[in-house]
Amino acid sequence: MLDLVAVREGGTVADALAIALRTAQHAESLGFLRYWLAEHHNMQGIASSATAVLVGYIAGGTQRMRVGSGGVMLPNHAPLVVAEAFGTLAELYPGRIDLGLGRAPGTDPLTMRALHRDRVETEEDFPRDVAELQRLLAPAQPGQRLVATPGAGTNVPLWLLGSSLFSAQLAAQQGLPYAFASHFAPRMLHQAIGLYRQLYRPSAAWPKPYVVVGVPLIAAPTDDEAEFLASSTYQRVLGILTGDRRCLLPPVDNFAARLQPQERAAIGDFLAAAVIGGPDTVRAGLRHLADATGADELMLVCDVYDPALRLRSLDIAAQAHAALAHGAA
Repeated sequence: MLDLVAVREGGTVADALAIALRTAQHAESLGFLRYWLAEHHNMQGIASSATAVLVGYIAGGTQRMRVGSGGVMLPNHAPLVVAEAFGTLAELYPGRIDLGLGRAPGTDPLTMRALHRDRVETEEDFPRDVAELQRLLAPAQPGQRLVATPGAGTNVPLWLLGSSLFSAQLAAQQGLPYAFASHFAPRMLHQAIGLYRQLYRPSAAWPKPYVVVGVPLIAAPTDDEAEFLASSTYQRVLGILTGDRRCLLPPVDNFAARLQPQERAAIGDFLAAAVIGGPDTVRAGLRHLADATGADELMLVCDVYDPALRLRSLDIAAQAHAALAHGAA
């Protein structure tokens, strides 16, 4: 699961953090493999800006599943600082920490300047910073002058995240696992993962390519209720597309019917990989995505206004996964 830690209308940041922890604990009880936190800055309604802090919070409140970043936006950070933060997390929660890396700033130019990263990034910066992180998290070599402490020798697994072909190619060249952001930018999904697999160079840690696909998911007992609950996500997406970002809003009856055709089309493009519906629809949707992409994992993004109904949505998704796994067996 990927959590943006949405702040709900009428709620507080503290509420959002508590909901994230309860959701993670519930996901772990359902057998989810990993729980990632996104990095966003200066965005009303999203409380996941201090990603490493949140990873520690979630890891400390769970027992077994992996917890990580989905992802740390590397242009915002010095690699040494990232290595020390995630090295510390790896020492606190050994064998449970993932470090997903993105190359977008995850914010606007004003906030980039506030993050002291107002210089223009070049194509060479991200691959160089990824390589530096790999060195800093590997065992320190004799004579190595810059050593991350904590960090060196933790070998925190690196994942590359992307919504285009650039990170797919880099992940393939470096023999790293790849997570495609189809939860918000699905257009190049098949092209990117195809290129990644085609160009993949095996590494010691990852002898085969490994693909994770992001999936917006809203599940309910019926298709109609799921569509109603999904109107919170539709409102959020429309706000992103129009520059009117707000907290996560309550669902609205017949929201899509009130929109202009071009607005419905834009939301549909944004959520082209979404699975929204009752148990049968969810099972069929997850099966289709798994078959079409050959993904090793599906990473769910589930923004439901009512926290209890969000947990119910994960219950339905877990039941659908179990049914598919049983059918495959």
